[in-house]
Amino acid sequence: MPAQALIIQRIQISMCRLAIVFALLYSSFSMAESPQTAIPEDTVEEVLVIGEQPGPGLWKVSKDEHVLWIMGTLKPLPKKMTWHSRQVEEILAQSQEYITPPAVSFRVGKWDKVKLLPSLIGIRNNPDGKKLEEVVSPELYQRWLVLKEKYIGRDGTVEKWRPIFAANELYEKAVAKSGLTMDTNIMDVLRKVAKDNEVRKAGPGTLTTLENPKELVKKFKKSPLDDIECFSKTIERLETDLEAMKSRANAWATGDVAALRQLTYVDNDEACRSAAYNAALAEEQGLQDIPERKREYWLAEAELSLAKHPSTFSILPIAELLKPDGYLAALRAKGYKIEAPDD
Repeated sequence: MPAQALIIQRIQISMCRLAIVFALLYSSFSMAESPQTAIPEDTVEEVLVIGEQPGPGLWKVSKDEHVLWIMGTLKPLPKKMTWHSRQVEEILAQSQEYITPPAVSFRVGKWDKVKLLPSLIGIRNNPDGKKLEEVVSPELYQRWLVLKEKYIGRDGTVEKWRPIFAANELYEKAVAKSGLTMDTNIMDVLRKVAKDNEVRKAGPGTLTTLENPKELVKKFKKSPLDDIECFSKTIERLETDLEAMKSRANAWATGDVAALRQLTYVDNDEACRSAAYNAALAEEQGLQDIPERKREYWLAEAELSLAKHPSTFSILPIAELLKPDGYLAALRAKGYKIEAPDD
């Protein structure tokens, strides 16, 4: 491979690593979309649906004959299913605007990317070369070992990682081995429908420029994170909730909103978000209020689009749509009419 191409490849890899770190720390965690519901030990194992499935119907937000249609998403979903909803595709195609999920992105200067290459090595590791066994309690570590052997195997690299990163790795491997997947075709389908029908996309997010990212990475490597509770809650989740995840995945796939409502949506990911948002590094970069900013941006974009367009389409995690104090509650308080697909 030519030297220039090799350098470009290394830069791309380095940016992927940095993106993973900040996505884990300062964006929504993957665990947040499928909250905890304990399943009795004697419950029969859930058989996951396969093939083409429609997913749930749409939530309808309306005012003055203008409508915002919202699709509720869920992760993880059955690995062997393919999502396809004619209703969703038709409504999106006929809409004037598509509001993508609220997100946070990070901008790094061109030359800063090159400087980052050496500093990104070991970015997920515990400070001072400590291993998980040294930073969590003996009881918690033994529970980790049981799950690690089952879902990760003998990989020793993860033993060097901070608890928050080890927890995420364990979660993703457990999901994959349970017949579920975090990767779905939903966003690709929606993106194609919007493009083919020239539906304007609006991304209600915030762009943060990382000043001197090399120094930022250096500080991060040495900074403590209060992430033991995140590690503990993730282990507890995997010990009790995998069958419930399958039940939710099946209910979503078949469009059974009533069944989804019966499952308890407890936000057991709060400990992980707290570890990220309360870190000194987050405060230094002005990132500690990201959840509030994402909520404000999405609500502002939704109201603006509702005022301008007869039809708008958007997507949000279904757990958010089912919250009594979530985004929909904020719109209802402002006088918008809310209709759920199972009303």
